[in-house]
Amino acid sequence: MENRYDLSGSLLHWYDYNKRLLPWRENKDPYRIWISEIMLQQTRVEAVKPYFDRFMEALPTVYDLAEVEDDRLMKLWEGLGYYNRARNLKAAAQMIVQEYGGQLPADYDKLLSLKGIGMYTAGAIGSIAFELQVPAVDGNVLRVLARLWGDDSDILKDKTKKDMGRRIMEFMPEDRPGDFNQALIELGATVCVPNGKPLCDQCPWDTVCRAYKEDLIDKLPVKTPKKARKIEHKTVFLLECNDQIAIHKRGDKGLLAGLWEFPNEDKKMDAEDIKEWMTAHHMEDAKVEAAGKGKHIFSHVEWHMEGVKISLKTPIESKDYVWVLKKELENTYALPSAFEIFRKIL
Repeated sequence: MENRYDLSGSLLHWYDYNKRLLPWRENKDPYRIWISEIMLQQTRVEAVKPYFDRFMEALPTVYDLAEVEDDRLMKLWEGLGYYNRARNLKAAAQMIVQEYGGQLPADYDKLLSLKGIGMYTAGAIGSIAFELQVPAVDGNVLRVLARLWGDDSDILKDKTKKDMGRRIMEFMPEDRPGDFNQALIELGATVCVPNGKPLCDQCPWDTVCRAYKEDLIDKLPVKTPKKARKIEHKTVFLLECNDQIAIHKRGDKGLLAGLWEFPNEDKKMDAEDIKEWMTAHHMEDAKVEAAGKGKHIFSHVEWHMEGVKISLKTPIESKDYVWVLKKELENTYALPSAFEIFRKIL
């Protein structure tokens, strides 16, 4: 068994000298910590920083978040992806206002009851903001611990996450649980890195790490291979008329629910198909040109897109789309990053 102080003491000593300066670490404000943790899910730290600053400036309190209009919220989130995270934030903010007087609860189980907050996020908020002694086991932590202990359990299984969370609690110091959890996450993000060769010579645990001592770095952690992504073809229509562009709002359910997009069809269309589509939409006399190709990868599906630019002399009304000023795409309407390549063409 590893010595309790040697593990926690050496890790915290390393963290004190090596932790990154991040905007959500400036204080222990539970609201800021919560927003940062949700943004950091499936998104790199460097990418999150400008979004976090902009979000905090626009919605500085939980009350502001609870009352924000959906379109404005989506615009603030535009480009971060996984838009349900933003919807869950607003729903949780409304519950915090109604149930907890506008203050995030300093209780692990109550944090877990909020929409969009799972075991890791509840552990992170609870330990960092409120110094609760609870684990915060994310992918970085699972990788570090699997290598530290030489554990070949599948880290994608909930049982493994719970087991490792219970086990690491033995080493969590009572006086610094938040720093301990952040140190573990930091170690995984900057030293025991997810892609590429870990920087073992910079690790505070190199003398006790089984994977390092037994040459198991390349074999750990173990995780179930992902299923191959489904490929979907799309034809994207850029319908423009002078300084206006047509956009369509997606349905309330499914991928990118409730977001704006360029009108499109779920298939690859040749010249004849496009001609038929234009006839059906009363655009026979419009100017047509190719508008590039794009590929966007979601977690379970891959979009292969081809753009078609159609220039109209007068905007044609349709129940399928609305006309907006092109400049409004910059400040009003949230377009998913999947369509960014086509927005640049405008």
